[in-house]
Amino acid sequence: MIELEIISGAHQGTVVKHEGGSLTIGRAMDNTVLVSDYHVSSEHAQIFWEEGQYILRDLRSTNGTILQRGARRIPLNGARQWEMVIQEGDRLLLGDPYSPVTIEVKTLTPPGNSDETRIIASKSLDEIESLHRGASDNIQITRALYKFVQEVSRRGLKLPEIIRGVTDGVFELIDRADYVAIYLKDPYTERFTLSYCRSRDGSEDENSTRSLTHLILQKKAAVLVADAAEELGATDSIMAAKIQAVMGAPLWSGGDIVGILQCDNRRKKGIFSNGDLENLTLLSYHATLAIENAKLYKELEAYKERLQVENVYLKKSRVITFDSIIGRSKVMQNLFAQLRKVLDTRVTIHIQGETGTGKELIATAIHYQSNRRDRMFVAQNCAALPETLLESELFGHVRGAFTGADKDKKGLFEIADGGTLFLDEIAEMSPSLQAKLLRVLQEGEIRPVGSTKVKYVDVRIISATHKLLEEEVSAGRFREDLYYRLHVFPVRLPPLRERRDDIPLLVEHFLEKFSSELHKTVRITESALEELKAYDWPGNVRELENEIHRLVILTDDGAAIQPSDLSVRFKKRPTILVDRVYSPDRTLREMMEEVEKYILERVLEDTGGNKTRAAEKLGITREGLHKKLKRFELNL
Repeated sequence: MIELEIISGAHQGTVVKHEGGSLTIGRAMDNTVLVSDYHVSSEHAQIFWEEGQYILRDLRSTNGTILQRGARRIPLNGARQWEMVIQEGDRLLLGDPYSPVTIEVKTLTPPGNSDETRIIASKSLDEIESLHRGASDNIQITRALYKFVQEVSRRGLKLPEIIRGVTDGVFELIDRADYVAIYLKDPYTERFTLSYCRSRDGSEDENSTRSLTHLILQKKAAVLVADAAEELGATDSIMAAKIQAVMGAPLWSGGDIVGILQCDNRRKKGIFSNGDLENLTLLSYHATLAIENAKLYKELEAYKERLQVENVYLKKSRVITFDSIIGRSKVMQNLFAQLRKVLDTRVTIHIQGETGTGKELIATAIHYQSNRRDRMFVAQNCAALPETLLESELFGHVRGAFTGADKDKKGLFEIADGGTLFLDEIAEMSPSLQAKLLRVLQEGEIRPVGSTKVKYVDVRIISATHKLLEEEVSAGRFREDLYYRLHVFPVRLPPLRERRDDIPLLVEHFLEKFSSELHKTVRITESALEELKAYDWPGNVRELENEIHRLVILTDDGAAIQPSDLSVRFKKRPTILVDRVYSPDRTLREMMEEVEKYILERVLEDTGGNKTRAAEKLGITREGLHKKLKRFELNL
């Protein structure tokens, strides 16, 4: 037999004697031991006979169970255990740890053959059931809840409408409430932010107190505060809003608190009763379901919108890997080897390279070989749009933010959430946008144009420019703190003149591509190919592609491209360096010095003025290079 006595709580003084080997405790009417206190779960705990002993099991209750044995307290909250052997004299502390329902174990003997339960109490069974039913048996409250459910259903699945419906429900159910506030947890930061606050007369107001929110999260239970300034402290928010009494209930989704529903009175202290708190808790269950459904609907709509946007970008993009990029030269293979080391990291990558070298191509390959390949890759040239349009393109805007903004628009950061955003010509970004980009890199925060709310994104940034960012920082045109954020892993994409071994492969690729498009067969002579290899290609791969496209258009089907077919710029070029430096009036030494000087200038130009890299390419020491520069008066 099990004999229990409730020594604190709504059913204090009740004694329950049970002959069977198992019983349950909780707020639901079908429990063996009925405990109607609002902070106790519907099915809170169980006691059962197993292997010659009685065991207490917490049934994953919301506010937990504590077994008290003398001065020792053992929590059954899942951190270490859900079950514990119990003995006569133990006390079970259920629900709110600050004001628990306390049940003392009076007698434990081996179970009998029946499940008979006898209740001996100062209150009758009818009175206990009345306590359990509480507000739900009150016809006025039942009507208010029914009206709330009907009203919320009528409002559809839009989250703002549901929140306003919940607010109306609180005012209908609790006539002493002056203001209602709803806090919802942000899924990115897990912070609770004020979603809505309104007075009974309909005016929206952001004057609410977070002090109660913190207390509810700490206690994980509904809380009633009779004197806000006394019990919560005279905080700025309480004093500014003149809050006298306040109460709130958590919005539970499974075992997680996803929001806080609270209301306050700004006229009188101690105005709310325990019955009011029970009613607010009862309504919070319905409110949670409605709000969670609305959030799921919002996520579904956002997902559908995302799919539509992604389809647009996917049609524009193609999957590219390092293996599909034409670059068998040693310098390109070294570049690919470098990039493979950081593919699956969060590190930002900055690509420095001349116009037409294929910076976006490299960025695309990085994305599709990384662990972000299943999300979006989007690209934006920062020099292509004026500042205001670029801000809207990157961060999005809300309806009415500016003339022509007739609807909300997602920015590229939101579209690329979970994926990669490539920002080309980053040096052209304005100082104000540089500050906003820095905020994204530091906190993952974006704020659409015209919005007061921030959003959080997880986007990998790959930036690029044909300029040297170090020089832009020195000139004061680029933020130094942003430079260090972007320059975590800098790489240099070599110009075509430094990878001449790749030119025949590129020519072959472009010939095949454009011949197929134009439905003809075109080849190139060896002499014409040598001319192309000897050219410096200031426009790099893009210039080569355009030249081959032009040649295929002009060449007859089945014919071969000749040197004479090449653009005029190839013909103006000196065929060999000797023609440039030779003069019958010069000595051999003078002409050779001119050649050496020309080579020094070209190598320094190719290396972007980097003397260490120039010395390595020339096969001399840095000191030797400085001596030559000084001798030829080259101040590079």
